[in-house]
Amino acid sequence: MESTPERRVPDDQQEELLTPSEVAAMFRVNPKTVTRWARSGKISAIRTLGGHRRFRKSEITRILAEGGEPPPG
Repeated sequence: MESTPERRVPDDQQEELLTPSEVAAMFRVNPKTVTRWARSGKISAIRTLGGHRRFRKSEITRILAEGGEPPPG
């Protein structure tokens, strides 16, 4: 039985991910607020294998540069 090859992104192409607490500190809000933003679609989240949310640093820094709050979802 053949196994499916593991897809691996080269280290220089991997996106830095942030935890809800790290994002909350950047926006100066509660981590639960970040979770609500993700659930409502205001910011995109990636789920880890354990089910935890992670956020792309590039998206978060872009939102902060554009005015500091996610757009309405």
